[in-house]
Amino acid sequence: MRLREPVLRLIDWYEATVLGETLNAAAHAGRPAYLFLDEVQNLRDWDVQLKHLVDSSALQAVVTGSSALRIERGRDSLAGRINTVEVGTLSLREVAAIRGFGTLETPLGDDGLEALLRKEFWLDLVASGRRQAAVCDVAFAAFADRGGYPLVHARADVPWPDVADQLNETVIRRVIRHDLGIGDRGRKRDPALLEELFRLACRYAGQAPTLELFAREAHRALQANVGVQRVRHDMDFLDATLLLRLVPPLEIGLKKRRGAATICLADHGLRASWLQEVVPLTVAGLAKHPLLADLAGHIAESIAGACLSTIGGSTWRTSPSAKPSPRSISCSPWARRGFRSR
Repeated sequence: MRLREPVLRLIDWYEATVLGETLNAAAHAGRPAYLFLDEVQNLRDWDVQLKHLVDSSALQAVVTGSSALRIERGRDSLAGRINTVEVGTLSLREVAAIRGFGTLETPLGDDGLEALLRKEFWLDLVASGRRQAAVCDVAFAAFADRGGYPLVHARADVPWPDVADQLNETVIRRVIRHDLGIGDRGRKRDPALLEELFRLACRYAGQAPTLELFAREAHRALQANVGVQRVRHDMDFLDATLLLRLVPPLEIGLKKRRGAATICLADHGLRASWLQEVVPLTVAGLAKHPLLADLAGHIAESIAGACLSTIGGSTWRTSPSAKPSPRSISCSPWARRGFRSR
């Protein structure tokens, strides 16, 4: 039997069967309630139901889902009632823990980015890196080899080609095809074009190619008429799904510099799986393949951008330099998207 309002009916069942009282009664007695909903975007009108709960009950709700685009659609109904947290792929500390390499300290806590303005933070960071060099190096080697998705490290004994196939199916194709119908009304998206644009994004990760270049390359690959405007909308769509980040050029003062956005993939493991091309990122790996150094540098910039984009209260933008790299990174206070009821 399909419930008409599943979130509300679940709370009714919990109050009657488990809690034995209403959520408000429990809160007044000093027993606050917390509601955790995973993959909630698959429920119809989940945002309206959650709004009703937050407005009428004393509870804290945490909502998670694998479709960033579908989760974001509930933002309008919950305006003023939520804080958004964007969870990226695994950090080196988490990779080390999953793989059993050891424990790594976290230099930057959850108290914001004010520590970045203090000289002492950076001195402590250098000292911490030296103390933890052995664990950090082996964790980075594992991260460089396979990326940061949990499944690739939880199944470290599985050969990379098998894991790569799973990443392609469960992450890239699933996101593109599952979210295909979301967006502007009347706009039809071509899954073949989206997959080709993501392939181009992987090729140009860490770089700032023009939309005209992507349109030409897509036209050549698909033998179809692909315009710049269509490429722009589809790249924005891929950005909204969090498969990649389009980082705009840096603005210096009031002088806006026009230029293409830098492409930062959600994880370089997606590049390796989609293109079936593994590029070494460690010193030892690049010593064996020195001709890949420039490409590795671009991928490293993509990794840095993806990492910085998940830090609450920060953003980074590429500098308008004539050279393709390196690019400067700047931080400024602004709110990232997140999803926790207030």
